[in-house]
Amino acid sequence: MLTILGFAMIATFLVLIMMKKMSPIAALVLIPALFCVFVGKGAHLGDYVIDGVSSLAPTAAMLMFAIVYFGVMIDVGLFDPIVRAILKFCKADPMRVVVGTALLAAIVSLDGDGSTTFMITVSAMYPLYKRLKMSLVVMTGVAAMANGVMNTLPWGGPTARAATALKVDATDIFVPMIPALAVGLVAVLVLAYVLGLRERRRVGTLTLDEALGREPEPETETVLVGAGARAGAVSGGSGARTGADRGAAGGPGEAADGDAGSGGASGDGFQGLDPNRPTLRPKLYWFNALLTVALLTAMIMELLPIPVLFLLGAALALTVNFPHIPDQKARIAAHADNVLNVSGMVFAAAVFTGVLTGTGMVDHMANWLVDTIPDGMGPQMGLVTGLLSLPLTYFMSNDGFYFGVLPVLAEAGQAHGVSTLEIARASIVGQPLHMSSPLVPAVYVLVGMAKVEFGDHTRFVVKWAVLTSLVILAAGILFGII
Repeated sequence: MLTILGFAMIATFLVLIMMKKMSPIAALVLIPALFCVFVGKGAHLGDYVIDGVSSLAPTAAMLMFAIVYFGVMIDVGLFDPIVRAILKFCKADPMRVVVGTALLAAIVSLDGDGSTTFMITVSAMYPLYKRLKMSLVVMTGVAAMANGVMNTLPWGGPTARAATALKVDATDIFVPMIPALAVGLVAVLVLAYVLGLRERRRVGTLTLDEALGREPEPETETVLVGAGARAGAVSGGSGARTGADRGAAGGPGEAADGDAGSGGASGDGFQGLDPNRPTLRPKLYWFNALLTVALLTAMIMELLPIPVLFLLGAALALTVNFPHIPDQKARIAAHADNVLNVSGMVFAAAVFTGVLTGTGMVDHMANWLVDTIPDGMGPQMGLVTGLLSLPLTYFMSNDGFYFGVLPVLAEAGQAHGVSTLEIARASIVGQPLHMSSPLVPAVYVLVGMAKVEFGDHTRFVVKWAVLTSLVILAAGILFGII
């Protein structure tokens, strides 16, 4: 009976949040509370919740202060030179533009927020794609995959959820996975290079009229436009291949090739990072850079628990950059929505995991799952979990997978001698695909700002995202991490 009720509770939770009948936080609290009463243990609900909250408090603290810290670093301009350098690197070469998109998305993803990453990346790169008549789904696909790999950072969400659901340290999940995730990021950059070469070949041969943005004349000569010549042409005239995208043309010699990338962003009214925002602190740039490097180094070396590191880092960053208390309050308020949503989700998960564990449902479900898995596959539960993470995190939310399915897989793995940490590490390999899931709100920010149909984005990115996820899984197995 507990097995049936356990699966029924998970199914009810998944259906309600996938159909958007309830918010994840509400479903994480109300559904398990209701099922706790069904199994006749409603009197113990308080104990289950208190035990869960006590164990999850460090994870919630880490997420809260990590979001504040990286939010402040973006506010004060830590990443501005990186954005400018990438735009300058891109020039007007389609291959460099695509690689630059991947680099920019990966770097900005350090703040752990997908929406922020996509807003900055699209704002900076969109004008270049339009001026060079490049495929916008290449931009959205590469940005989503780069963000998916970086989304596995301890403060990004999936790793914290896995740590929360399995009651392990997020550091023990993430740090050993760094080599495999690094291979995954390299795979995204290699893919960006290949796609960029394809775009270079596709847009490299233009008619002179297309380059200048005018209607073609009879017997127009076709010419090969190189990177430098193309920059001058497209900077002077923003014509496109179709009537819908065709704009007014200017003079063919208005801009030199060296400034097409960085100049295009401001010329079209797009700014990834406003260069005149009042929160900039240029005199404190090196302090903020050294502080961030020291913080990440201390995290990797495990000098202190991650929640303590980010708590200290956020407090120091706010105090130094914004010494006046009203300014500190304004910065905290600016990032309060993200902090509340993430930390609220963690504490709400205490109810779900507490009931699932305290009532014994997870044990009964795991025993059933162990009985159904062939004996030959039991010792390979790490591989099984990694493969399952691809479709499951795409067709359900991270909340549903990590809080509903992962505990069951971990229990089944333990029965066959596979450690909980190995299962947790395998569970995050599907994130490059997950970031393009229709259940991820940030992806709608991405396709909306890029003016790309969601269906077009999906058709393009799924195959490449699956490949990237499989590369991470293979690297994890090869390095003995999974």
